Amino acid sequence: MQKTVLTFLSALLFVWGMTSQDTPKDFLQADFHKQRRDELRKLLPPNTAVVLFANAERNRANDVDYVYHQDPNFYYLTGYHEPNAVLVLFSETQTGASGKKFDEIIYVQERDPQAERWTGKRLGVEGVKEKLGFDMVFNGKEFEEFPLDFSKFDMVSFEDFHNDYRDKSGNADLFDLIKTFKEKANYPSNYNPTRNQLYAMISDADDANSRNLAATIKRALARDPELKDDALLNGYVNAANDDLRKEIKNTVLVVQSESNLDSRVLSMAMAKLREVKTPEEIKLLKKAVEISSVGQIEVMKAMHPNMSETEIQGVHEYVYKKYGAEYEGYPSIVGGGNNGCILHYIENNKTKVGNDLVLMDLGAEYHGYTADVTRTIPANGKFTTEQKAIYDIVYDAQEAGIKASVVGASFREPHLASYEVVAQRLMDLGITKDENEARIYFPHGTSHYLGLDVHDAGTYGALRPNSVITVEPGVYIPEGSKCDKKWWGIAVRIEDDILITENGPVNLSAMAPRTTEAIEAMMKQPSPLDDFKLPELD
Repeated sequence: MQKTVLTFLSALLFVWGMTSQDTPKDFLQADFHKQRRDELRKLLPPNTAVVLFANAERNRANDVDYVYHQDPNFYYLTGYHEPNAVLVLFSETQTGASGKKFDEIIYVQERDPQAERWTGKRLGVEGVKEKLGFDMVFNGKEFEEFPLDFSKFDMVSFEDFHNDYRDKSGNADLFDLIKTFKEKANYPSNYNPTRNQLYAMISDADDANSRNLAATIKRALARDPELKDDALLNGYVNAANDDLRKEIKNTVLVVQSESNLDSRVLSMAMAKLREVKTPEEIKLLKKAVEISSVGQIEVMKAMHPNMSETEIQGVHEYVYKKYGAEYEGYPSIVGGGNNGCILHYIENNKTKVGNDLVLMDLGAEYHGYTADVTRTIPANGKFTTEQKAIYDIVYDAQEAGIKASVVGASFREPHLASYEVVAQRLMDLGITKDENEARIYFPHGTSHYLGLDVHDAGTYGALRPNSVITVEPGVYIPEGSKCDKKWWGIAVRIEDDILITENGPVNLSAMAPRTTEAIEAMMKQPSPLDDFKLPELD
């Protein structure tokens, strides 16, 4: 009997060992997340407490939730993938009642064998200590009783809440954690994060720039109905001169001093941190971009006019899974013909793409980091004269945008360089009459940051080394446009992921063909899917 038990345990340990060996080994390590927390402290004002919550679980239908995705800032600072957690981080070392010193506390969801049988193993307190390197770790239910006096801090900074969480379990879930925080921090029922940010902008404003700030506030008031009756903001906007605005500023300073709650500083600090990638992050981003580029290549080889948009999407996403990418970074966009003119077209339900151009904007998410690569190709393998003319405009515009993506350039410089090419060339083709009309056919910006989010956090100031941006000009001529009908239904976007370096821009997605000649050549290559046939269904 004893021998049988030992044999069973040995087999169990072997299986466990094999399973653990088969999981990915290239996730970010605990040291990375700790370093990020240390860097955040350097950006905080003195005597500040930061409070950050894990993402909510979101319901898909009835008792089925969407696949859980952690809040990017929370993951960046902790490495924790589970819901129902809160991180409290301090700008300076604190001393507890027992004399223990600490500068951070994390509260996590408790181990629960019954729940884990359904939804998987939880780290729990000991797992977070061991795997993520935290010292002060507690179960979420202990947050309420922990003697944490937020009133003693000059600032309590947090990201405001979006009312997308439910009271699911009644046992230290996100609803309870947020409720506890609001009670501990004296969170007012009428707190408005936009008001807080605008007051902070007034408090920080240079008096000489008050007129420009007034214009900014006026636009904000028009977007937020809750602020339309705010006396201080309206007074600042309608003040007749700089002296009156200065008086209102002094009143705002008094109002600001009455509360230590802030929903601006944390977001600004995280944007500054996340904008510039560490070597570990760049490695994961490159992997995500390369996976996405291979997806584009395999679709080029597999494409034919009888394919549906859904099937094309499936080929891309199969490549992602084959390489171990956990998710798509955003809903996949596959638009054939006129569908490509819808910038965020995600229905992907056209049953045959025919001889149209197919715009494919897709990105793999690998260990949290998201690529964003777009190619536009002819479904039949050959660009028509009109398709090539528009494609070459976009390609040349992208080349200009990439060339402008250098350290120190303003964030808008790639867009301005791309727009100049598009505006001139559309006039040359007779599609537009002046450069302003180009906005009709090129209605979006050219760049955004890339990282843990597809539209990643960043300052949107001058480009800095080791940031990653997209360069994605496009021209979209929907049916019914005020130009020759031969151009109708042509939509082209080319998007690449660009690493900003001191030695110039590096195109991380360059392996996916971009020129018309390279695309046509790739589309002549055989595909592993050429012989993949499924039975017909009724």
